Amino acid sequence: MSAVSDYIRQLQGYEEHAFSLEELRTSTQVSDSTLRKELNRLSAKGEVLNLRKGFFLIVSPRYQNVGKVPVQLYIDKLFQFLDKNYYVGLYSAAAFHGAAHQQIQQDYIITVPPALRAINKGNTRLQFLNTKHWPETNIVKHKSDAGLFNVSSPALTAVDLVFHHSKIGGINRIMANLEELAEEIKEKDMKDLLSWYPHISALQRLGYLLEEIDMSRSITNLIEGKLSQGKYYPILLSPKKDLMVGSTGNRWKVDVNLTLESDL
Repeated sequence: MSAVSDYIRQLQGYEEHAFSLEELRTSTQVSDSTLRKELNRLSAKGEVLNLRKGFFLIVSPRYQNVGKVPVQLYIDKLFQFLDKNYYVGLYSAAAFHGAAHQQIQQDYIITVPPALRAINKGNTRLQFLNTKHWPETNIVKHKSDAGLFNVSSPALTAVDLVFHHSKIGGINRIMANLEELAEEIKEKDMKDLLSWYPHISALQRLGYLLEEIDMSRSITNLIEGKLSQGKYYPILLSPKKDLMVGSTGNRWKVDVNLTLESDL
């Protein structure tokens, strides 16, 4: 058995599912040409996946049939390698909170600039979205077999779905997830979010949508209380270029310019 295969077997014994090229060099003390030759051989067999330059996933037999290692088994190590903040967000986070209404075809990760290019390698698909306002709270630790990883809280997941809706399928696509997430949003979670969250229009849309799905008034009143601390202006529920805001008729000042639908 090669030095690389030995190293991978050791990692698997520790429930490690990823490694960097630098870690491999240090642990095996084998020449780079030999390492690359062996990594290429294992990649061809589907036993490792070169996720990013210098970073590899171990595709154990249990995952080779689906060709995808669950994101929670390597995402924390990937971002330690990249030296960037992150959290699993949007539909991926909703699934970890039990709102797995839709089968998602890719995992969504929120991080900080500069932007990361999306990863599309077989069934492994990662979409990275940036935020310039890193959360002061509302990131929770979930546990996997490989250790802890970061996930947005239910409240942050909900407002992120609203804020990024135009990039992830539109308002109606997120509605079922919001309905399921609503059961998980607690007052403290929402208070924490409102203590730092900067995007007023996203809070207006979130408040309106939560009210539409009969969210507890204690939660929606918290959002309205935050909005009333400053000025907020009429907005479209679904922004459209060259479309002016009309009358709203609701406390969120949201012009509902589409028919809401949910397939729950």
